[in-house]
Amino acid sequence: KVIERPKDDDCTTYLIVGSDSRAGMSSEDKKRLRTGSAEGKRTDSMMILADCSGGTTMISLPRDSDVEIPSFKGSDSGKLFPNQGRRVKLNAAYAEDGPELLVRTVEHNTHLRIDHYAEIGFAGFANIVDAIGGVEMDIPKGFKDEKSGADFDAGKQILSGEQALAFVRTRYAFAEADLARTKNQQKFLAALASQTATVGTVLNPFKLYPVMGAGLDTLVVDKDMSLWDLSQMFFAMKGVTGGDGTSLNMPVSGSRGGNLVWDKAKMDQIVKEIQNDEKVTVTGD
Repeated sequence: KVIERPKDDDCTTYLIVGSDSRAGMSSEDKKRLRTGSAEGKRTDSMMILADCSGGTTMISLPRDSDVEIPSFKGSDSGKLFPNQGRRVKLNAAYAEDGPELLVRTVEHNTHLRIDHYAEIGFAGFANIVDAIGGVEMDIPKGFKDEKSGADFDAGKQILSGEQALAFVRTRYAFAEADLARTKNQQKFLAALASQTATVGTVLNPFKLYPVMGAGLDTLVVDKDMSLWDLSQMFFAMKGVTGGDGTSLNMPVSGSRGGNLVWDKAKMDQIVKEIQNDEKVTVTGD
């Protein structure tokens, strides 16, 4: 359903979305995980993961990114909506017409082709972490946050699903707010991938299915995404922590009406390097 797409390239590029979906959660779950009870769902985090032979790159896209809503086909109606030059926060694209418009908007504003889409909600995220017995993290500096329920000391520790959700959602405890939060999200996903993307797990259905199945209540993927593709995505995330991997926030040059404006020159360089299957040399806060 996504129209007017950028050119294809040799990399496999994923759009990974964490939503605030509370599907399948009891009132006790919502209280325990401190998710609140808002209806519907919104994007809580968005990342581009580009798996290229020249290296793997993970780029966090701030929810408040200033983007143009392009022409698009309605996901249900199939009606064509023309480009009206509307500029909105990136997460508004998802709120308006779901994953299809989000992919279309990301492709239109970055000029990168998205090959696969993967989205998981709060409950599924916590369940996957618990299914693998927790994720070991080395936290350089302790922090607390009443809103997310975070309460961490510095040092190595194994995070449960509940703790992991608090870790990736915390922003009010940091001066950098959302930018610090996206860095923590990248660190956590890399740690999660390094502990799940092993030959012993991916090639063993008795291990892989329980892990992936734990998140199925709130897992949304594109129609071409197979279980194998999903496991390859985890291997790609694992590659971010290796010598060939790069993780960054989308570089920002300023703001417009409270929205974060991407640094066009740096973004164009990132896109060019990915499309040319080269190692990304741009860095971002």
